[in-house]
Amino acid sequence: MALMAAQVAAAQATTDTLDLKEVTVTAIKQGNADLWQKGAVTVLTRRDAERNHVEGMKSAAAQMPNVHVPDYGSRMTSTIYVRGIGSRIDQPSMGLTIDNVPILCKENYDFDVPDVARIEMLRGPQSTLYGRNTMAGVMNVYTLSPLNYQGTRIVATAASHGRWQASASHYARLNERLAMAGALQHGRTEGQWRNAYNGKRTDWERATQGRLRLEWLPAPEWQVSNVFTLGNSRQGGYPYEQVGTGEIAYNDTCFYKRTSILDGLTVSRTLGEMSMHSITSYQYVDDNMTLDQDFTPRPYFTLTQARKEHALTQEFVARGRVGEYYRWTGGLFGFYRNMRMNAPVTFKDVGIAELIENHVNEAMTAYPVTWDERTFVLGSHFRMPVWGVAAYHESHLTHGPWTLTVGARLDYEHASLRYRSFAQTGFSVMEAATGQVYAHVPIEIDDRGRLNKDFLQLLPRLTATYRVPRHDHVLRWVVSKGSKAGGFNTQMFSDVLQQRLMGMMGIGAAYDVNRIVGYKPEKAWNFEVGGHFAWLGQRVVADVAAFVMDCRDLQLTVFPDGTTTGRVMTNAGHTRNMGAEASLAAQPWAGGHVRCAYGYTDARFVKYNDGKSDYKDKLVPYTPQHTLVVEAGHELEVLGGDALRSIELNVTLNGVGSIEWNESNTLRQPFYALMGGLVSFKGKHYALDLWAQNLTDTRYHTFYFVSIGHEFTQRGSGRSLGATMRWHF
Repeated sequence: MALMAAQVAAAQATTDTLDLKEVTVTAIKQGNADLWQKGAVTVLTRRDAERNHVEGMKSAAAQMPNVHVPDYGSRMTSTIYVRGIGSRIDQPSMGLTIDNVPILCKENYDFDVPDVARIEMLRGPQSTLYGRNTMAGVMNVYTLSPLNYQGTRIVATAASHGRWQASASHYARLNERLAMAGALQHGRTEGQWRNAYNGKRTDWERATQGRLRLEWLPAPEWQVSNVFTLGNSRQGGYPYEQVGTGEIAYNDTCFYKRTSILDGLTVSRTLGEMSMHSITSYQYVDDNMTLDQDFTPRPYFTLTQARKEHALTQEFVARGRVGEYYRWTGGLFGFYRNMRMNAPVTFKDVGIAELIENHVNEAMTAYPVTWDERTFVLGSHFRMPVWGVAAYHESHLTHGPWTLTVGARLDYEHASLRYRSFAQTGFSVMEAATGQVYAHVPIEIDDRGRLNKDFLQLLPRLTATYRVPRHDHVLRWVVSKGSKAGGFNTQMFSDVLQQRLMGMMGIGAAYDVNRIVGYKPEKAWNFEVGGHFAWLGQRVVADVAAFVMDCRDLQLTVFPDGTTTGRVMTNAGHTRNMGAEASLAAQPWAGGHVRCAYGYTDARFVKYNDGKSDYKDKLVPYTPQHTLVVEAGHELEVLGGDALRSIELNVTLNGVGSIEWNESNTLRQPFYALMGGLVSFKGKHYALDLWAQNLTDTRYHTFYFVSIGHEFTQRGSGRSLGATMRWHF
C-alpha cells in the first residue's frame, strides 16, 4: 500500500516507508530497513521506469542482473529465468505481486501497469514470506496512490511498426480520509513480421486496460485500500521462422486473446508496537490460445487451449517489535484456484498421412491402413481445482551491528485433476496384395478419470547481516530453501491420447496417466553472500552478491521407455547453479547519473538423462550466462521558464547471452547487445520523450524449438523509434 506519511504518523513505529519525492511506498511484509537484508535486490523508482519505458514485468526485468524474460510468441508464455532457474510451461519460478496482491496465474504475468511508482526485484528463494513459486525470486510492483498524488496524467506514445498507446488517469483526494483514482489505457501494434504464406503481419496486438483505486482512512489506526483492474488483449503473435529458410510461413490461424480481472482489498490496523494486515484478492482469467502447431504451410495439425480460471487468495500478516532488539513477522495464507480448460488437437490431411498412417504402414506392410476422413479431433476437457494453506514466521534479533533473521514456512497444497479425453474416427485396413479393404475399424475413445496429489513443504531461511559502524554498508549471508509447485501437465494429454490411438492399431504403448502428467514440486537450496554499500551520502550505491543453488526434482519433459513417439513430464533433473551479480548507481556530477548492472550464471546439469542421452555437466538451456545493463544520462537545466525547464539525455545498453538452445549445447544464441537512447524535453506540466530501442537494428533470436522434425526460432524485435508525451495537471 502507498500512503501519505502525514496520515500514518501514529503507525510509523511499526511501518517502514521510503520517501521517493513524489510518492511514499509502504511495504507490508518488509520495510525499507529490511530490504537490503533479504538478499540481492534491485529497486526501480518511478523516474527509472519512465526513463526506460518500463510498463510491466517484462520491461522491468530487462533492467535487472540475472533476470531474463524473453518474447516467446505471446503474452501467455511469460517465461522467466532468474539465476538459471526458469519454466516454459505450467508453474512459474518467480513470484509477482501488484500492490501486495500475489498473481497466481503465470499466463497473467505479462500485462502493462499504468502509473508505476516503484518496482522491487528480490532474487533468490523468497518462499518463507511469499510462498509457492518464488523459488527464483519475487517482483513487487507498486502503483501510484491517490492519497499522496493528486492530479491528472495523460500519456501518449507513437512508435515504429504502427504502434501507438494512450492512457489517462485521474487522482483525487475527496477529503482528509478518502481518495480515489481511475486509469484507462489502450494501445495497438500493427507488427513488424509478416507471414509469407498469406502476407499478413503475425505480431499485431490490441490491448485495453482500466483500473479503479480507493484509499480510505476510517480512523488513525485503520487503513483500507482496494484496487480493481480489468484488462483485455488480442494478438496474433508467434512469429516463428524456420531455420534454414529464415521465413515465417504457416497456413493456419495463430492468435492469443485474454480477458482478466484482478481485485485486491487490503485492510491494515496498528496496535501500539504491532501492525496487522489482511490482503484479499479475486482473480479471473479467460483466455484462448489457438496455434498452427506445426508452423509450416502444410496442413499437419492445430491446437486450441481455451481456459477459464477463478481464484481467491486470503492472507493475514502481522508485524511487531519487542523492545529495541527484537522484531518479528508472521502470517497465514490460503488460496483456491478452479481452472476449466478445453484443449482439442485437430489432425489434418498431412498430419494423418505422415504422423499416423506412415508409422503404421511401416510396421504392417502387408496390411496398410487408410484413414476414413482427412481431419479428426483429439479432444480434451479438464477441470483442475487446487487449494493450499500456509503458515510462516520470521524473527529478527539485533545485537550491535549484527542482525540474525530466522524464518520458516509450512506449506500444504492439494491439487486435483478431472479429465475427459475423447476421439471418434476410424480407419480401413487394406490387403496390400489385392488392394481390397480387409476390415473397417471404428475408433471411439472416451476416457475419464480423476487424479489427486498432496504436497507438504517446509521452507526455512537463515540470514545474518552486519552493518559496518559509521558507514552505510551492509554485509549479508543467506541460506534459504525455495520450491516450485507440483501438479499436472495437461499438455501431455494429447500425447496420451495419440498413444492410445496408435496402440489400437498395434503399435505404440499405453501410458500410465498419473505417471505421465503428474509431477512433484521442484526444490532449491540457495547459499549466498553479498553486500550493500553506499558512499558520499548515498550518491554512490553498490550491490554485490555471489550464490550457489542446488536444484532438485526439476520438472522436465523426457522420452519414455519403449518405442513410443511421445514425451512425458517427470521430475528428472538435478542442476547446480552458481554465479555472481554486481550493480552500481552513481550521481557523479550535478544532473548526471550512471547505472551499471552485471549478472553471471553458470547453470549445469548434475543429473539429467532424457531417455536417449545423458546431459551431465551440460549447460541448462534457455537461460543466459551473462546479463548486462549500462545506463548514463545528464539532465541540463534550461532558463526557459515553465515552457522548458530542462533537457535530459540518456543512453542505454542491454546485453544478454550466450543462451544454449538444447540440452546437448550444440546450438546457441551468442551474446548480443541492444543500444537505446532518449532525449527528453521537460516543462512545468509536460515531458516529451524522443526515444530509440535497438538503435543498431541488431539481429538476434529469443526462442528455439523443434516441431515434427522442423527447427524454428523467434526473431527478436528490430529497431524501433518513438515519441512519448506526458501531461500532468
